[in-house]
Amino acid sequence: MTALDFATILPEAGLALYALVALMAGAFFGKDEAASAILWTTVAALLAAALAVAMRQPYAPAFGGIFIDDGFARFSKVLILVSSAAVLAMSANHLQRYGMLRFEVPILFTLSSIGMMLMVSAGDLLILYMGLELQSLSLYVLAAMRRQSERSSEAGLKYFVLGALSSGLILYGASLVYGFAGTTQFGGIVQVVQAGHLPTGLLFGLVFLLAGLAFKVSAVPFHMWTPDVYEGAPTPITALLASAPKVAGVALIARLMFGAFGQVPEDWTQILVALSLLSMFLGAFAGIGQTDFKRLMAYSSISHVGFALMGLAAGTALGVEAMLIYMAIYTVMNVGVFAFILSMERNGHPVTDLRSLNLFSRDEPLQAFAVLVLMFSLAGVPPLLGFFAKFAVLAAALDAGLAWLAVAGVIASVIAAYYYLRIVYYMYFGAENDPATTRMGTWQALMLGASAAILVFGAVTMFGVDDAAAVAAGELVAQVPAPAPSLDPVAIGLAPVD
Repeated sequence: MTALDFATILPEAGLALYALVALMAGAFFGKDEAASAILWTTVAALLAAALAVAMRQPYAPAFGGIFIDDGFARFSKVLILVSSAAVLAMSANHLQRYGMLRFEVPILFTLSSIGMMLMVSAGDLLILYMGLELQSLSLYVLAAMRRQSERSSEAGLKYFVLGALSSGLILYGASLVYGFAGTTQFGGIVQVVQAGHLPTGLLFGLVFLLAGLAFKVSAVPFHMWTPDVYEGAPTPITALLASAPKVAGVALIARLMFGAFGQVPEDWTQILVALSLLSMFLGAFAGIGQTDFKRLMAYSSISHVGFALMGLAAGTALGVEAMLIYMAIYTVMNVGVFAFILSMERNGHPVTDLRSLNLFSRDEPLQAFAVLVLMFSLAGVPPLLGFFAKFAVLAAALDAGLAWLAVAGVIASVIAAYYYLRIVYYMYFGAENDPATTRMGTWQALMLGASAAILVFGAVTMFGVDDAAAVAAGELVAQVPAPAPSLDPVAIGLAPVD
């Protein structure tokens, strides 16, 4: 390892070192005494890593090209680290109140974030798998951390079993790709398909890789774990599952498709179009009948992943840019919504029943208005920022000649608007009942208010996110090599045409 290699992985190495030190500190000083201090130092460490990623100059690919540090990776890493830190900070009050604050929780947050950072910088199938498993193993434990709760244990077990299945699909796909390409590096794979032709073995490998990654981002038809895990896992973990891992998973799909299979977009865009269409409509229809807030957000996440995949299905730099903008705005919306869900309770116990929000605006008008903004933005109502997120991916689909998919997206968005607006109806016009109350901590109030404010004022300016997304998308697509010239003697004029 050279000095340049180490400089490239410095944020990941720093977080890994911090996780080891925090683990030793927690074991030495005791679980209860160290938990709160480790939580807040973890928040600081994640934000420091995000600042280091954002401020540093780009480096050349490290370790012979298996680790890529470009604008696309930096954009995704900043979004992952900031969202992880935000979720951990706003969960502190909830974890403390309900006896779930243990020093292992922030350490697992850190390890999961390191795995996500490896995913978006992967230039090799083995690095891809290492990052994916580091993220997943941490999340399996977090989902089942309430050992006294049957639902939490069930959520963790279901997530683990189906996650193991998806990992098997990814490994099988990677073995097929290696067998036919002779390498696991993206740069080597793309050379095999430079002529624009994908051998049958590589095509099967591509399909298995996409199927496994579709599990990780809960795209239909590989979404079956999502509603049960979102509902059963502790709410802070559900908040994490709905934000940073989604960004990492979608970004990983983009990295793999353009980095390894960028020469044959016609082969993988068809798969992404199918995943996008199915996810948008199933998320829209299945969410209508939900009465649990967390379960509803599970179907909401499935639908929004469908919209993000629509951007990737365009197969262009504009599509990648639209996807990055969409995921940034989606993360802001989810952080705000889960900041509110974390504060909901009745008689000292957490509650997520939607009907408990009846006439909530009478007692908490400011919180109700902030939630209204979030729901309207999730539904894509102009002029809130959520509208511009959907407009970006729809425009990318139109630009790529996928007008029918864009029309389908508009229809799915209209259908999904029902269950977002139903929450607003409950808060302002619901029937009299035993309403939920909120014990909103400082960080929860800050995240709720900041998210609503960003969605309102972001319609005027996206705070530079759109420009950064354009640069990141351009750097990713620029890595796809130009097609090799044809060697056919007729095509190059060295033989007469009969």
